[in-house]
Amino acid sequence: MNLLLLVGIVGLLIGSFLNVCIYRIPKGESIVWPGSHCQHCGAAVKAYDNIPVLSYLVLLGRCRSCKAPISPRYPVIELLTALMGLSLFMHFGPTISFLIYFIFSCALLVVTFIDLDHMIIPDVISLGGIGVGLWLVYFLPLSYKDALLGLALGAGGLLAVFYAYYFVTGREGMGGGDVKLLGMIGVFTGWQGVLFTIFMASLVGSVVGVGWIMIKGKNMKAALPFGPFLALGAYVYLLFGDRLIDWYFGWLAAGA
Repeated sequence: MNLLLLVGIVGLLIGSFLNVCIYRIPKGESIVWPGSHCQHCGAAVKAYDNIPVLSYLVLLGRCRSCKAPISPRYPVIELLTALMGLSLFMHFGPTISFLIYFIFSCALLVVTFIDLDHMIIPDVISLGGIGVGLWLVYFLPLSYKDALLGLALGAGGLLAVFYAYYFVTGREGMGGGDVKLLGMIGVFTGWQGVLFTIFMASLVGSVVGVGWIMIKGKNMKAALPFGPFLALGAYVYLLFGDRLIDWYFGWLAAGA
């Protein structure tokens, strides 16, 4: 079987599991037991109704038992996971780095949707990711020193910004979950990845924030979570970080 096709299929299957993680982790439920079931009627989802994307299309986005609507986000996450896997495979090839960074990216995807839904970043993912990352760094194109510097800069640097903002304004500018998430990102990408992620997240977050204010109005009460922007910045760094950094410094040199 073509490797790209295999990666895509496995990505879809993993995406189905990520949907379970996104729904259950914030509730403190097991991600293994019980099996998949309808959130409305509780009916167990049969294996033939649990095929990524295809089952959603066949069932027309409704539960077979009670006909309640199924969120289209389920197949979207399955497709996103497959696309992430394919992109990373095309970038890193059939290597251990690909496997590790795919797992890392899956964790970022879970964090993104949990933060969007609940405005939290579970410690089991961020702190657990730091521990796993420090163990797996030996298999990555990253020195242990860079991983530790990334952890220190990610968690320590953002924590300093957190307290500085609170001291000046008396309000929390971001949650403690963002601090731990950036620490995890630093372990997997190094200090360069942390700087890139912060820049990318701040840039995209500012653009989205301005658009959000224009739509909702200046007196909006709903805050935007920062975790999804950090996750996006880290993923972009994995695929394009080196090239974008080289282009940026080349552009600076040309203008000097």
